Amino acid sequence: METPLLNGSSGELQLKGDDGDYRRLKTLREWRTVFWMETVKLWRIGGPIAFTTLCQFGTYSVTNMFVGHIGNIELSAVTIALSVIGTFSFGFMLGMGSALETLCGQAFGAGQVHMLGIYMQRSWIILWVTCIILLPVYIFATPVLKLLGQEDDIADLAGKFAILTIPQLFSLAICIPTQKFLQAQSKVNALAWIAFAALVVHVGLLYLCIYTLAWGTTGAAIAFDITSWGLAVAQVIYVLNWCNEGWTGFSWSAFREIWAFVRLSLASAVMLCLEIWYMMSIVILTGHLNNAVIAVGSLSICVNLNGWEAMLFIGINAAISVRVSNELGLGHPRATKYAVYVAVFQSLLIGLIFAVIVLAAKDYFAVIFTSDKDMQQAVARLAYLLGITMILNSVQPVISGVAIGGGWQAIVAYINLGSYYVFGLPLGYLLGYEANLGVQGVWGGMIAGIALQTFVLLFILYKTNWNKEVEQTTARMRRWGGQEIPTEKLPESLLPSQNSEP
Repeated sequence: METPLLNGSSGELQLKGDDGDYRRLKTLREWRTVFWMETVKLWRIGGPIAFTTLCQFGTYSVTNMFVGHIGNIELSAVTIALSVIGTFSFGFMLGMGSALETLCGQAFGAGQVHMLGIYMQRSWIILWVTCIILLPVYIFATPVLKLLGQEDDIADLAGKFAILTIPQLFSLAICIPTQKFLQAQSKVNALAWIAFAALVVHVGLLYLCIYTLAWGTTGAAIAFDITSWGLAVAQVIYVLNWCNEGWTGFSWSAFREIWAFVRLSLASAVMLCLEIWYMMSIVILTGHLNNAVIAVGSLSICVNLNGWEAMLFIGINAAISVRVSNELGLGHPRATKYAVYVAVFQSLLIGLIFAVIVLAAKDYFAVIFTSDKDMQQAVARLAYLLGITMILNSVQPVISGVAIGGGWQAIVAYINLGSYYVFGLPLGYLLGYEANLGVQGVWGGMIAGIALQTFVLLFILYKTNWNKEVEQTTARMRRWGGQEIPTEKLPESLLPSQNSEP
């Protein structure tokens, strides 16, 4: 009788060589086995991370749901504040923190676990300074939104809401690096429980502040701030008490080689901001259309729903980033490649399923956000564009996760700039305004930009030499990590002498 390939750890060992990397796969049966093993590894990390991001996004989405039942002006204003001002700052903060994802993942894979705590502290410092730099965006939100063409009523209320959420901005300086620190070590279950508790508390706070105390949008902002800081503090408490291997205490080493860390942080920030701000710009362009309240409100509901799906793929993004950085740190090019292929295939399949569900429920899902019939009909007209966006956005975040795990941020930033802002955004403007297609034209043109970016990145993935990526990992950790790693402490497969093709 033939011995099964997959039988716990023994099955995995049959498919791996002496260096711990996969052998060349020669049969369909071996491919199926590796597909299953990589699926388990992906979702063991990605499942809790996806749940965490869904809960965190839930604080944004639930806030919109509560405010949407106050009135259409309030819904549009708070959505603008969260999706334009909040997304602007969140994108930059997340990008600055994503350098930590690259370095922590690769350091953990190379066995340099003690460096993770120092990297996290270095990221805390950088992100706290970043918050101070971003303060004018919040303080002058109202004139900025008016300059961008938003109606006065919407801009005034959105500006007030943005100022009240400044404390939430500073919570990100603690929350984002702490999450990356834990994700690199695959300690994600605690993150999921903390995020779930925060979401439950947030719903209670919203009900208390909006309905019981009748504070309206001010109450929504206060609840948002309290929940965000509760989340950050809970994560830090977990790190200080239950992560003794990666956290060795506060260290002055966090201030050393900080500029090298900033350079990688800036590359990450530009890459992610160009992606996140692209969707934000759809809302801004729509604000110039006729009947802006309905246009912005209907698009905001679709963007909000798309955000729920995006949070799932951000979980897969983080998981594949951890898998890529860890395997590169271990010197396993084939394992890296196979992990990427499995993640892309499964994400595309999930995106197709979500698109079918949205099209089937296009006349009903807007009821969750608004009671206005005109708004519900406007949302139904946009459903097909939402479905296409969901398919494209299923693959794109996963490829971005590969870029972060491999340290390709600068290359992807150039691709994003060309695809989104040279091609997609002008096309959206032409279709929406010059061709008089309205919000459908704006969104359709920008979908074309996402499609171009996705195809270019898929081509780059296809052409990637993972052996070279492995060889560059050590140099990156030394140059940007600010830490000389003794050669004898690295896995043999990570040394530059490796020449074999995966």
